Amino acid sequence: MKKIDITNLTVNATHGVFAEEKTKTQPFVFDCYLEYDFEKAAISDDLSLTLDYGAIMQDITDFCKQNSFDLIETLCYRAAEMLMVKYPINAIYMTVKKPKAPVDLPFENVSVSVDLKRQDVYLSLGSNLGDRQTILDNAISQIGQNEAIQVLKVSSPFENPPYGGVAQYPFINMAMKISTFLSPDALLEFIHSVEAKANRNRDVRWGDRTLDIDIIFYGNEIIYTDEIAIPHADYHNRDFVLVPLNEIAADFVCPLKRKRISELLKSL
Repeated sequence: MKKIDITNLTVNATHGVFAEEKTKTQPFVFDCYLEYDFEKAAISDDLSLTLDYGAIMQDITDFCKQNSFDLIETLCYRAAEMLMVKYPINAIYMTVKKPKAPVDLPFENVSVSVDLKRQDVYLSLGSNLGDRQTILDNAISQIGQNEAIQVLKVSSPFENPPYGGVAQYPFINMAMKISTFLSPDALLEFIHSVEAKANRNRDVRWGDRTLDIDIIFYGNEIIYTDEIAIPHADYHNRDFVLVPLNEIAADFVCPLKRKRISELLKSL
């Protein structure tokens, strides 16, 4: 892993809950650890192949001064997010310290930290109501418009009969490979907003639907909570998931099954 570290960048700005904090500046101290592959720059000694840390420090300074947040949690997350959107950074770990926080007790610093990392994520999309292909195309477009997401690959459409014995009409399914620094929960929340714009109805499990988007893989992570299941449950038994996935990720190895997508498809 290669990192560029910026430490103790101090910016005088107005962030805080109290009225005085919104008018009187106080120092905010940034530590920023950027994961970036600068091997080519190191070998060639070419500045254009690495990050301009002076520009990054100026961006942090401008962002801190031009905005005013109640919480340093918000300042930290938004500043890190701004850098991830603007620069080709693989990951960022940012800490913001507030040494003059209005607390009438002896202390050195109050600080918060955020860790953002880009992950390759695979999504499965389906529709069996309305103008199915247009609905899917619109969803793909909306996903690509999110600044935290880069669309890397999109499969061709795969038409198939309904699954689960409840839905009545045939589906069109597709797969997407994206890169994002959104957490699984944040990505799921965003996906639900895209589904809602397509008037997705969740009243009937496995019923007919205008739009269904599932997170199949999130990097190589295995996550099972009450809200989310990654890898997606039972995906390996569904040709409408595997066929489009195989088109764009045949050699991807499922972290749970330890098999390539192409192998899982052949075993159906």
